[in-house]
Amino acid sequence: MANEIRHFVLNTGAKIPSVVLGTWQSDPGVVGNAVAAAIKAGYRHIDCAQIYGNEKEHPVVNMVAEKLGKTPAQVCLRWGLQMGNSLLPKSTNEVRIKENLDVFDWSIPEDLLAKFLGIEQARLLRGTSFVHETYGVFRTLEDLWDGEI
Repeated sequence: MANEIRHFVLNTGAKIPSVVLGTWQSDPGVVGNAVAAAIKAGYRHIDCAQIYGNEKEHPVVNMVAEKLGKTPAQVCLRWGLQMGNSLLPKSTNEVRIKENLDVFDWSIPEDLLAKFLGIEQARLLRGTSFVHETYGVFRTLEDLWDGEI
């Protein structure tokens, strides 16, 4: 049985949902319906930030999706969960919003998970807008990223 990973516990003890609805670059007039559909589907964390980068789609993702009978998006989301990340999938489509939550009762087997090691990793957001040398919690980029720049 797969580990559900429905939330992560923060260092404060608070819990944060592992899957979050993102609305980045959504067409005007569709976000309200998407948020309503997400809440009906079970989402409890909705992010409407404006500053996100695009993700690439890789052949390995499509291959794993086909082998597991899942969508490429579900495979990417499940991979993120298995790597210990909180997720922020973007959708305004009710079917895909529901599909994005169907990532808890299965997992990517180790042999297929190993294939993800060949995918080039990149930080899409440097985080400079979250850092201030005088004010704020993070004084440097090293502080923000725990030295993982």
